[in-house]
Amino acid sequence: MSKLRSAAGLALSLLIAVPPGAFASSHREAPITALDHAADITDFYAFVSYDHPDRVTFILNVDPFLQPSNGPNYFPFDPAVVYQIKIDNNNDALADVTFQVQFQTEIRDPGLFTSFAGAGSGIDAPANSPAPVAPGTPIVPPAVTSLEGPGAAGLSLRQQFGVFMIKGGKSIALHNTTGSPMFAVPSNVGPRTMPDYDALAAQGIYSVEGAGGVSGIRVFAGTVADPFFIDLGAAFDSFNFRAGAGGGFLTAVQDANDQLNTAPNSVAGFNVNTIAIEVPVSLLTSDGAIHAATDPKATIGSWATTSRPVTTVRRPPAPAENVFDGHLAQVQRFGNPLINELIIGTGSKDFWSMSQPVNDSQFAAFDLDPLLARVFNAVFGINIPAPPRTDLLPLVTYAAPIAAPGTPAGPIADLMRLNTGVPPTPMAKRRRLGLLAGDPAGFPNGRRLTDDVVDIAERVVSGGVLSPGFNVAPNNLLGDGVNAPDVPPQETFPYVHYAYSGRDSRHISPGDPTGCGAQPTSTSPQNSDAPPANQGGPAACPVD
Repeated sequence: MSKLRSAAGLALSLLIAVPPGAFASSHREAPITALDHAADITDFYAFVSYDHPDRVTFILNVDPFLQPSNGPNYFPFDPAVVYQIKIDNNNDALADVTFQVQFQTEIRDPGLFTSFAGAGSGIDAPANSPAPVAPGTPIVPPAVTSLEGPGAAGLSLRQQFGVFMIKGGKSIALHNTTGSPMFAVPSNVGPRTMPDYDALAAQGIYSVEGAGGVSGIRVFAGTVADPFFIDLGAAFDSFNFRAGAGGGFLTAVQDANDQLNTAPNSVAGFNVNTIAIEVPVSLLTSDGAIHAATDPKATIGSWATTSRPVTTVRRPPAPAENVFDGHLAQVQRFGNPLINELIIGTGSKDFWSMSQPVNDSQFAAFDLDPLLARVFNAVFGINIPAPPRTDLLPLVTYAAPIAAPGTPAGPIADLMRLNTGVPPTPMAKRRRLGLLAGDPAGFPNGRRLTDDVVDIAERVVSGGVLSPGFNVAPNNLLGDGVNAPDVPPQETFPYVHYAYSGRDSRHISPGDPTGCGAQPTSTSPQNSDAPPANQGGPAACPVD
C-alpha cells in the first residue's frame, strides 16, 4: 500500500487523490466495474421491513445510470452474472445464509426491432398496406398490461429468474407459491406501450417458498428509479460544492429539512436494475429466533456480490448460445456504502472488489488513516482526528452503537450490520441522517432508501460524529445539499419507486436555478413523501 500523501500535496493533486466515483456510492467506482456495468453493484440496502418488523428487506441494485429512453434493448439483467446476497449471523464474516439469483432471457418475437411494443387493443395494417401484408393484419400488439398471458404479447424480450437459498450446506430452490414462473419487471417504455406501469410492476412481487418449510419470503426483480441521491458534479469538481448548499457546509435549517434539496441530484431521472428480497428474521439469525436489540444474536452482517463464469465462449447467432464453464469469479462486492468508495485507494479497488470480507484486515491501513479525511483537512481547513482512526471500527466490526454489548467483534470486515431487534422508525419520525440524528433504525444500523449516506459518510470520515471533540460545527454540518431522492420511495415491499418513464422523464439541469424536475411519478398512495422542494412542477417543465 502506498503511503498517504502530505496535506500540502493533496491540495495540488485532488483529482487523482479522490478516485472516480468516490461519492457515487458504488456507481462505476472501481476500474473493473467501470468496464462491466451489468456486474456493478451501485447500492446495497438492508433494513427491518416497515410494515413487517419480523422481516428484513435486502435490496441489491446493479447497472448504474440507465437512461429510461435508451431503447431498443433497454436494460435486461445479464444471464451470465450470478447475483448473491450473503448474511453472516455468527460474527465470523463468513456467509451462513446466501440468496442466489440468476436470470434467463427469452426473445419471444425475433423479428421485432425493439424489446417492447404495444398500443391500445392493438393496431392492424391499414387499408393502404402494401402487399404482401394484407389490410387487417395485426402489426402492433395490444398495450403491455401483464407479465404473462393476455396483455403480455408486446413483451418481446422477457426474463425469468430463479432464486435459491443456501443454508447449512444445502441449496433450496425457492418457487413462486402460485407455481407460475417469476418474471423481471421490464423498463418503463412509456404510457402508450405500458399505460398502467405501476400495476404492471406490482405483478412482479412474488411470494416464494421452498423445501423444509421455508416460507414467508417475497422477491421482486426489475428496472426501477435509482433511489440514490447526490450532487456528483460538485463533488467531482474538486469538492466545489454550490453556494446554495453552503459551499459544502449546510446551515442548521438546511440540515434539519430532510426533504429540501439546495443542489441538483445528479442521479435524478436515471433507472437502475434491482433485486429486492424480504426474509423472515427467523431464517436469518443463528438459532432461528427473533431477538431483542439487547441480545448479541440480534445483529447480523450482510453484503452483496456479483460473479461471472471464469470462461465464456460466445457462439453466434444468439446470446442463448453462450457456453459457460461453471466456475465463477467474483467481480464486485458491497457492504457499507462508503468503504470501497471513500476509503480504499484506486490501485487497490479491483483487488478489494474481488476479495472476501473476512480478509479485510489487509486493508486496515486505509481505515486507520483515511485519505479522504486528509483531503477535507486540506481543502476545507477543518480539524480532523489524528490516526489511528479507531472511531471508524464500528463500521467494520460488530460493535456499539449497532450491536449489543457482549457481541463478539469478529474480524475487520466490510459488512452492512443490522440489529434486527431494533423496530422500524415510523415514517413521520424517520431521519435522513439515521443513527447520527437519533433515528435508531437508520444507517449505519442497516441502510434504508432515504438514508443520506453521502452526508453521513462525509461527517463520519471527517470525525464530525464518532470522534470525541470533533462532533462540532463545521465537521458535523458537511453536506452536498441533496437531502432526498427526486421521487419518493414506497412504504411497502419492494420499497423502491417504480421505473421512470422512457418517454416522459427528464434529468435535472445543474444550471437551472429552479431545479426543474417535475418527474412523472407514480400515484400510488404508498409513496412516502412528495418530491423534495426544488423539483419544480408541471408549470416549470410541462409534460404533454
